[in-house]
Amino acid sequence: MNLEFWRHTLRARVFQWLRRPDAALAAYRDALAFAPRSARTHHQIGFLLAAAKRYDEAEVHLLEAVQLEPSNAVAWFNLGYLRDQRQETRRAIAAFREAVRLDPKLDRAWFGLGRCLAAEGEHAEAVRAFENAAKDHPMNGIAWYHLGMAYHIVNAHDKVTSVVEHLNRFDRKRARQLIQDTGREDLRHLVADLRV
Repeated sequence: MNLEFWRHTLRARVFQWLRRPDAALAAYRDALAFAPRSARTHHQIGFLLAAAKRYDEAEVHLLEAVQLEPSNAVAWFNLGYLRDQRQETRRAIAAFREAVRLDPKLDRAWFGLGRCLAAEGEHAEAVRAFENAAKDHPMNGIAWYHLGMAYHIVNAHDKVTSVVEHLNRFDRKRARQLIQDTGREDLRHLVADLRV
């Protein structure tokens, strides 16, 4: 057992828990010195660097993480997220697709995929991605809102109505926003009692 690696890794996790990302990053880098092929450590370093918007450095570590552990769907998601933040939409789509292939229940990867596909004008595929993002999380108002907008763009008007009705049960403000953004005046009565 690599005791030094684990000692530094545990310190890093404690620093993450204490919300001290710089100290966590330093401890993960120390751990990496004792296990340079640790996919999880590369992943954590990449995650922390991406959160700090140090995207170039983050990508190096996330790429290393997915090369060392290609079955890690969350690492693929984080790589997609980083690429999306850098507005590298096509590359983000590829990473998100790999994440959902590996873990079809990873709703945040489906959501990221949907956003990127919509940005590329691939709205029919975006609908399918948003459907998957919303499917297992019926109370995720953001995913449902984007699903409603995607349905609107592909002219699935009945489905927009269904999404508004669904949102109106638990996130009425977002339902109102969807009504406004789709121009569905016929549904305004559902949220008429809400104050502006």
